[in-house]
Amino acid sequence: MQKKGRREQVLLERTVIYTSAVAMDEQALLGLNPNADASFRQRALAYFEELKISQDAWQGCAEALAKGLYSDDHVKFFCFQVLEHQIKFKYPELTAGQHQLVRETLMTWLQAQLISVQPEKTFIRNKAAQVFALVFITEYLTKWPKFFFDILSVAGLNPRGVDLYLRILMAIDAEVVDRDIVHSSEETRRNTLIKDTMREQCIPNLVESWYQILHTYQHSNSELTCQCLEVVGAFVSWIDLNLIANERFVNMLLSHMSVEVLREEACDCLLEIINKGMDPVDKTKLVESLCQVLQTAGFFNIEQLSVLTDQQKTNVEAIMLAVMKKLTYDDEYNFENEGEDEAMFVEYRKQLKLLLDRIAQVSPELLLEAVCRVFNATVQNWQSLPFMEVEVAIRLLYMLGEALPSTHGAHFSGDVTKATALQEMMRLLVNSGVSEYQHTSVTLEFFETVVRYDKYFIVEPQHIPNVLMAFLDHRGLRHTSPKVRSRTSYLFSRFVKSLHKFMNAYIEDILNRLQDLLELSPPENGLPALLTRDDQLFIFEAAGVLIVNSEYPAERKQALMRNLLAPLMDNFKILLNKLLGEQDEERQATLADCLNHAVGFASRTSKAFSNKQTVRQCGCSEVYLDCLRTFLPALSCHLQKEVLRSGIRTFLHRMIICLEEEVLPFIPTASEHMLKDCEAKDLQEFIPLINQITAKFKTQVSPFLQQIFMPLVQAIFEMLSRPAEENDQTAAMDKQMLRRSYFAFLQTVAGSGMNEVIGNQGVENIERIVFTIIQGAVDFPDPIAQKTCFIILSKLVELWGGKDGLVGFADFTYKHIVPACFMAPLKPTFDLSDAQTVLALSECAVTLKTIHLKRGPECIQYLQQEYLPSLQVAPEIIQEFCQALQQPDSKVFKNYLKVFFQRAKV
Repeated sequence: MQKKGRREQVLLERTVIYTSAVAMDEQALLGLNPNADASFRQRALAYFEELKISQDAWQGCAEALAKGLYSDDHVKFFCFQVLEHQIKFKYPELTAGQHQLVRETLMTWLQAQLISVQPEKTFIRNKAAQVFALVFITEYLTKWPKFFFDILSVAGLNPRGVDLYLRILMAIDAEVVDRDIVHSSEETRRNTLIKDTMREQCIPNLVESWYQILHTYQHSNSELTCQCLEVVGAFVSWIDLNLIANERFVNMLLSHMSVEVLREEACDCLLEIINKGMDPVDKTKLVESLCQVLQTAGFFNIEQLSVLTDQQKTNVEAIMLAVMKKLTYDDEYNFENEGEDEAMFVEYRKQLKLLLDRIAQVSPELLLEAVCRVFNATVQNWQSLPFMEVEVAIRLLYMLGEALPSTHGAHFSGDVTKATALQEMMRLLVNSGVSEYQHTSVTLEFFETVVRYDKYFIVEPQHIPNVLMAFLDHRGLRHTSPKVRSRTSYLFSRFVKSLHKFMNAYIEDILNRLQDLLELSPPENGLPALLTRDDQLFIFEAAGVLIVNSEYPAERKQALMRNLLAPLMDNFKILLNKLLGEQDEERQATLADCLNHAVGFASRTSKAFSNKQTVRQCGCSEVYLDCLRTFLPALSCHLQKEVLRSGIRTFLHRMIICLEEEVLPFIPTASEHMLKDCEAKDLQEFIPLINQITAKFKTQVSPFLQQIFMPLVQAIFEMLSRPAEENDQTAAMDKQMLRRSYFAFLQTVAGSGMNEVIGNQGVENIERIVFTIIQGAVDFPDPIAQKTCFIILSKLVELWGGKDGLVGFADFTYKHIVPACFMAPLKPTFDLSDAQTVLALSECAVTLKTIHLKRGPECIQYLQQEYLPSLQVAPEIIQEFCQALQQPDSKVFKNYLKVFFQRAKV
């Protein structure tokens, strides 16, 4: 009776909705016609905006679709757009009856398609599928679990119904699975839950429906068959592969490969099956089974692949030449303003490259011969040929690097035929003068290729000067095109890092030629610099590599490094003084950005040092100490603090690595300034610096850490206690990250064997700190932080929990640390199916094992007689728990603890 009453209520509600629906504005609808004049089109746009704002006017569109009130395609499309907007942005505000109305409108429309005289236009069917998909992601998990059952029961095997069913599935794939679409974390969680639920409830039925569609229409409707193959290819990445990679499905796919109109989709579908992410052993079995099926079907014979007949060679060569032709740019390609068409061609080139790679697997000799012919004929006559032909010839040489097998890019050793051919082509490339070709695509391809085959210059180093000149003059870093200059900066850095051993004779000449490119362009000169700041980073790094790895004595290296960095330091001082007196905020930001880049450039040069070539060995310590003395005063600047502190923090990180103990005198002052007037993000980024110092210098910095410990901790506490708006996700995330950083800091201190740092903070402070660790382990649903907290607790128990440990700590352990080990996993938010949470539980187990190790039988007695009985744990489970805890193998207890809490939470 109640059910009947509820159904009548919904029907009544629907009737009221339909009868009270606002009538459509017929005049506005006229503006939807593409041929309508401007005033009507404007009215149509205004009407759409009006419908978006209105609470119930959209229902007129729903009624129009359900009852088929309009025959005009543009009006139908418009109605679906209004419905789409309602579902996307206003669905939570609708009543249950209105949700029911949306579902019934869609199903009524779907039923009507099966019996209508003419099928809807494709663009309407696609839009309808998108609306179905939007309702699906909103309602499948809660109100419409029989979504697919309802669709299939209406569609059946009716061709129009099947068409819409398949379009709906592809629209769902776009919303839930497509990796090219960026989703928020909340959407990602929702999509994962949808896929899990579909796997459990309906995927086998969907797969069966696909098989029936393919079986029914493979000979009579190629369009539906191809649509269905596309759906299978889309869904196979996340469903159980055994549902598809089986004899009946694969045999059908192979039969489709014999039909020309189905062949491409069938091959794509097979490729998706092979590309499925899976265990290597299972993947091997799958490929082997597919090969067997393909062989049985007569598609290829593996044993014959290694020996090609003359006819097969002719065919392969024809394919190669066709691919080479297709790789060529056309006249319409816009290099200066690359748009969608250009992007599509770049993607097409990638697909062609994959085809060349496959050809190389069949016959590398044929590919090498063909590329040699094309390359030599083109590059020898480059002056008289159009840029497209020259570019593609060099591109083919570049592509050989991946197409032909080699170990770590060693193309110029081993196989003599290959090495000789590549060497001859590279020799022609660098000596032909083709780098002078006046087109950016040829220029870029030249530099890309010489860097890809950098090992060629180890065999023939006499060509390095020619290539260096190309990099340094109008062809490279001084090219008229910013795009070429930018890419060349990066490639030059790679070229230098790879071949610096062969450049010793040219180092000072190179540095002199780079000098004007390394200038810190102050914002007030108004002249556009040749290189962007990001480009300059690569050049500074290359200059550093040349100096550090040169054969010069330490004194000369120091002089060259000072010449490189002194202009930066001089400019930094001038710009900092200007910033301190600047009133205009926009100008302040520009100056701070310039200062930040100066620090970044100096920092980048330090990447050239290594364990074999340290700062001290190169005699450069004093240069970088001068940089510190120059940069650190900026920390006291009250303007643009965030930008300046960020750059100097990064520089300090580098100097801790490079200068080692020599950096220590600068740390206290720097820390003091960075802790003043800081925000959560500042603290969060400052803590890794302290962690680095602690981990590297340990007891050397113990006095400093004892001094800074409580000011830092209090600054963190103060920041975490600041109130924030309930819906401020950024503030909540900043606090979570700061909390993680705080616990990471405590872990570093405790793990570096400096228990005196925490131990000398006074009883009250120690207790407060340890309570925050327990709170982090138990109260915050953040498994990463919880794991860190249990690691700290284990360490503190190890340091202070023994018989001769900190007075009162044993009692504290039983009262607070042991309960934390149980309260945390028992929390509803402690998800034992989550990988990070399982890691936190593993550290929880280590904490309990450490307590047992330090306290012995006393710990077992406490658990047996006091704590576990207080949780109402059954005596036999208590016995079982204590036996597992006493097992010498910690893995046994870790595994047991997971089972223990899984049972407890049932």
